[in-house]
Amino acid sequence: MPDPSVTEKVSEKITEYQTIASTANGMIDDFMARVPYFIVAIAVMLVFWLLAIIFKKVVSKLLSKSHTHRNLVRVFQRIGGSLIFFIGFMVAMVIAIPGFTPSKLVGALGIGSVAIGFAFKDIFQNLLSGILLLLSEPFRIGDQIISGDYEGTVEDIKVRATAIRTYDGRKVVIPNAQLYTGALTVNTAYSRRRLEVSVGIGYDDDIRKACEAILAALDDSPSVSRRAEPSVIATGFGDSSIDLKVRWYIDDGAQTYKVASIHEVIVAVKDHLDAAGISIPFPIRTLDFSDGSAEAVAEKMVEWQKERKVQPKADVDSSKR
Repeated sequence: MPDPSVTEKVSEKITEYQTIASTANGMIDDFMARVPYFIVAIAVMLVFWLLAIIFKKVVSKLLSKSHTHRNLVRVFQRIGGSLIFFIGFMVAMVIAIPGFTPSKLVGALGIGSVAIGFAFKDIFQNLLSGILLLLSEPFRIGDQIISGDYEGTVEDIKVRATAIRTYDGRKVVIPNAQLYTGALTVNTAYSRRRLEVSVGIGYDDDIRKACEAILAALDDSPSVSRRAEPSVIATGFGDSSIDLKVRWYIDDGAQTYKVASIHEVIVAVKDHLDAAGISIPFPIRTLDFSDGSAEAVAEKMVEWQKERKVQPKADVDSSKR
C-alpha cells in the first residue's frame, strides 16, 4: 500500500498546481475581457493626440498674424497641446483600468505633499518666470543677450529655460528665473548701437587736427551710421599720449556688424592719422638717476658684480691647495 504521507504530499502539489493554473487562466480571461477596453483607450489617446496637433495649427494660424507676443504663441501651443494629450491619457486610463480615478493618481504621486512642493519649488519658479518673460518679451528668438558670464544669440525660449548660442559655437541653457530676476542686456533691442574705441596722440601733435582727421576717417567708413553724429573727445593726459575717445553708431547692433565696424574704423583712423602726420606714440618710461639714492644703488650693483668675478678665482686656488 502507498505511504499516506506521500499521497498527501502529491495531493497538495496537485491542488497547488490547480490553483496556479486557475489563477493564470483567470488572469488570461480578465486580460482578454479587457482587450476591447485597451483598444478603445488607445483609440482615445490617438484622437486626443490628433486634437492636440489641430489645436497647435489653429493657434498658429490665429495668433501668428499678430506681431506682438510671438514667443508666447509657441509656448501656448506646447502647454495647450500637452494639456489636451494629458486629458486624453487620463480618459484612456479610466477606460482601460477598472476603478481608476485621477484622484488616486494624485494620491499615489503625492503631489500635494510638502516634500514634493519643496522639490519642485525651483521648477515652478522657472515656469512662472518663463511665462512672465514671454508676456513682457524683453527679448525674442534671434536677439543677442548678455546674462551673467554668458553672451550669445537666443535660439529657443522654453517654459523652464532659455537656450542661447554663444559666439564661439556653444549652447548654454539659462534658467528663466535667472533671466527674470537678474540683470539682462539685450544688444539687439534697438536698431542702432553706439561703439567706441580709444586712441592716443603725441603731446607735440595738434588735438584739433587729430580730431578732424578721425572724423574724416569715420565719414569714409561705410559701416558708420549716417543717422547719428559721431564724436571725438579728449578724455585725459596719458603717460605718453593725449587720450581721445572715438564714438560712432552702427545701424545693426548684431555682434558680427559690431566687430566688423570696429576693425574698419581702427584701420581708417590709423590711415588718416598717418596721412595727417599725427603720431600714435608707444608707451614711454623715463628712468631718472639724478637722485643720490639711485647712484648709491648703482655703486652697490657694481661692487656686487666685481665680487662675483673675484670669488671663483679664490675657490680655484683653495682647491689646488
